[in-house]
Amino acid sequence: MTASHLARSAYGQAASPTRTDRGTEYAAFERVTAQLTKASAKTSPMGQRAAALHDNRRLWTLLATDVADDGNALPDQIRAQILYLCEFTMLHSRKVLNDGASLAPLIEINTAVMRGLRGEAEAA
Repeated sequence: MTASHLARSAYGQAASPTRTDRGTEYAAFERVTAQLTKASAKTSPMGQRAAALHDNRRLWTLLATDVADDGNALPDQIRAQILYLCEFTMLHSRKVLNDGASLAPLIEINTAVMRGLRGEAEAA
C-alpha cells in the first residue's frame, strides 16, 4: 500500500454515518427487542431467553441511570415514567425466568419506546 492510499483510507468518508443520541438509543432498543422476539419462540432454549433478558435489563439499567442523573434534561414526569418502566422490566424479567411468563410485555414496552424515539404518536 502506498502512503497516499493509506491517507485516503484513514481520512476518507466514515464507514457508517454518525448517529444522534436518539438514533443510538433507537438502535440499542431495536437490537435488544429483536433478541427478545427471537427468544420468545416456543422452541427457543432457556439460554437464549436468559441472554435476551440480560441484555434488556442492562439496557434499561443504563437508561434508568441516565434519567436519574440530576443533569438529565428530560421533564420529571417522563423521567419518573422511565424509572417505573425499568422497575417493571426487572420484575417481569424475573417472572419470565422463574415462572415462564411471556416475553410479550417486554417486547411491547420496547416497541413503544422505539416509536417514541422515532417521534411517532401512540396509537389510540
